[in-house]
Amino acid sequence: MNQPGTMQFPVQFKLGSRSIGIKLIVVCGLALLMVIPALFVVFVVQDRQSRENGVIHDISESVGGQQTFLGPVLAIPYTIAPRTPSESVVHGSYIVSPAEANALARTTTEERHRSLFKVPVYQADMDLESRFDLTNTPTDAPDGAQLDWSRAEIFVGVSGAHGALSDATLRSNGKSYTLTPTGDLQGAIFDENQKSQLSLTLFKSQIPDLAKPGARFTVSSSMQFSGAQRLAVLAYGKSTHLVLQGDWPNPGFDGGFLPVKRTLSSNGFTAEWSVPYIARGVRAEGPSGLISGLSATSLGVNYVEVADPYQSVTRAIKYVPLFLGLVFLTYFIFEVTTGKRVHPAQYILVGVAQLIFYLLLLSFAERIGFDFGFLIAGGASVALLATNAGWIFASRLQGYRALTVFSLLYALIYLLLRLEDNALMVGAIASFAAVAAVMYF
Repeated sequence: MNQPGTMQFPVQFKLGSRSIGIKLIVVCGLALLMVIPALFVVFVVQDRQSRENGVIHDISESVGGQQTFLGPVLAIPYTIAPRTPSESVVHGSYIVSPAEANALARTTTEERHRSLFKVPVYQADMDLESRFDLTNTPTDAPDGAQLDWSRAEIFVGVSGAHGALSDATLRSNGKSYTLTPTGDLQGAIFDENQKSQLSLTLFKSQIPDLAKPGARFTVSSSMQFSGAQRLAVLAYGKSTHLVLQGDWPNPGFDGGFLPVKRTLSSNGFTAEWSVPYIARGVRAEGPSGLISGLSATSLGVNYVEVADPYQSVTRAIKYVPLFLGLVFLTYFIFEVTTGKRVHPAQYILVGVAQLIFYLLLLSFAERIGFDFGFLIAGGASVALLATNAGWIFASRLQGYRALTVFSLLYALIYLLLRLEDNALMVGAIASFAAVAAVMYF
């Protein structure tokens, strides 16, 4: 018969295992609970981003906003006589696109600052040329329409007229014409790139001595405008060629067509578009609604701010569950391997320290950029966690171990934020390795 003392060690081992298992469940539960306060950090980031968007909007609107230009097109007034006594006379404008459009845009850029936020604004010198061939015009006029060639006009358009830096002019055959605002022609189109309604302010000049049946002539318009964030030119000709030059080092190209050529350097960029008639997908002639069809043909460049701290911090917060889980599991492994029990309050303090890391990251990233912000906030957090581990486990060796492990952990998080296509795979492998380590210890 076994003596009572012979069962003492197995019983103690069983109870200890149960205690460790319960502690592991508690640690996992605390990690999940700490995700809830992380939502408040998300709200702080969203609030800062909202303030940034407000500043961007205010500064952009003050200089003309995101500018879209329409080069010279021909508009010929027409009337349709009533067929019955109950009908009235119909008035309209018949639009003729140039057979060939050539545009040159040159921009100089500066950054406007307000508080911590900055917005790229530009001044654009626009030279828009149109070559018209009216040999077969009209080809698509409404039934019964009588074109009044004596009142033919040239129209150009811009989305933000209050960004004008000088009067717009029109030139042809050595003559100069003044362009004046008009509201006679519908200039509202839906911008496919911006997914919003875009209203063009149209300017006109009468050219009765040029626009005649069968005539061929060339007109060019010069405009100088300010704007912000984006500049675009609609493919206003049957075939359109655009060259856009600027001193902004980080352009982003968008719109219905991408440039066929581009040259990028630290001193600026040069981009070239060529849109043939078959690719434009819009009729060369037709009623005034023809202009709205140009919405999908914008040739645009964005003046992109490469470093967006709010986007980077938001991505970092998405990894909060993984981050907290790995930190808590690391402390738990230290606890198991050293045999020294850690109070749950210590885990909560560690979780709070992680949340403060995100606030530090946000505040520094706004001022010095995400990379240096992560270095300072991460270095301070690693030092705090390592020192705390040395205090808790009363061992300088454990403090050094914690310094090494948490340095690697923060490096892993930074790597995940910088990886795009492979972030999921690296995160999954790291999580698998962490769980395997816990199983082993």
